[in-house]
Amino acid sequence: MRYRDAGVDISAASRAKSQIKELVSGTFNPRVLRGFGAFGGFYSLKGLPSDAVLVSSMDGVGTKLKIAFAVNRHESAAADLVFHSVNDISVHGARPLFFLDYLATGKIRFKVITDVVRGLSNACRQVGCALIGGETAQMPGFYAENEYDLAGCIIGWVRQREILDGSRIRPGDVILGLPSLGLHTNGYSLARKVLIDQAGIGLSQYVPELGRRLDEELLAPHRCYGPLVQALHQKGWLTGLVHITGGGITDNTPRILPAHCQAEIHLGSWPVLPVFNMIAGLGKVRQAEMLRTFNMGLGMLMIVPQKNVESVTRALKRKNEKFWVVGGIVPGKPEVKYLAGPPDRG
Repeated sequence: MRYRDAGVDISAASRAKSQIKELVSGTFNPRVLRGFGAFGGFYSLKGLPSDAVLVSSMDGVGTKLKIAFAVNRHESAAADLVFHSVNDISVHGARPLFFLDYLATGKIRFKVITDVVRGLSNACRQVGCALIGGETAQMPGFYAENEYDLAGCIIGWVRQREILDGSRIRPGDVILGLPSLGLHTNGYSLARKVLIDQAGIGLSQYVPELGRRLDEELLAPHRCYGPLVQALHQKGWLTGLVHITGGGITDNTPRILPAHCQAEIHLGSWPVLPVFNMIAGLGKVRQAEMLRTFNMGLGMLMIVPQKNVESVTRALKRKNEKFWVVGGIVPGKPEVKYLAGPPDRG
């Protein structure tokens, strides 16, 4: 018996690593101290401020991967992992330093592995993040044929005095919403159940309500908000940021609210993307369930003191960035209260 007879092809893994080396090396910067292939990644913190704090986050792509498997497109889902992770640390004012990935599959498929790493590498270069390490695990019998799982860990930094944790949020602050591009990387189990299993819509089928094929809709990228919100935070204009991921607006917003603050969100103050209306209608999904499952068209919420709203809106308009005033902070328990109609802008 050889290891290969048990389902693990070391030679295939070695061939993939030779291609990965070239892709990963393209993300390196002078802070990366060792090349590809060491047992650990080395990253210098020299030059960071003395009060720099490291901020970390770990996540996966979830069952969005099922769509990638079905249409054999892997780069975009891999990039989503990086962008999602950058958003998670950006809400605390942190900038990305380096990223590590974990990919596990039953059998190494050279093109799939390189597509995934290409997607990770391209995204890391876009956000100025070095891809300094990872793991590609062959686990025969553990995963369904032609499937894999993908996860990643990001490390960033922020000056301690600039940490954005919501503690400065006060009643009277305004909530601005930034648009999402689709489901991003959350709610796919429910979306697939309704749209594919129940409604019988094929992935390659053109859907008039969406204006494109279903696979194009479901593989729409997870937008990266990091550079945009970082610039606003550096001006001192924000008191909080909320990345709308699993749990939707309902469960993510309270994560940054102080004990005495409640968020009022005005339904109808932003355009809900058609895909969410389709899921709600075809699946007869209650509004409350939609709001705690999907982003509903808002990928990031910004909490802005009233005195800074004009400055923030002016900066967003200069960048031709869409946004909506979707609510505000009032006294109360740290939770979300939904109201009908647009918020009072007075």
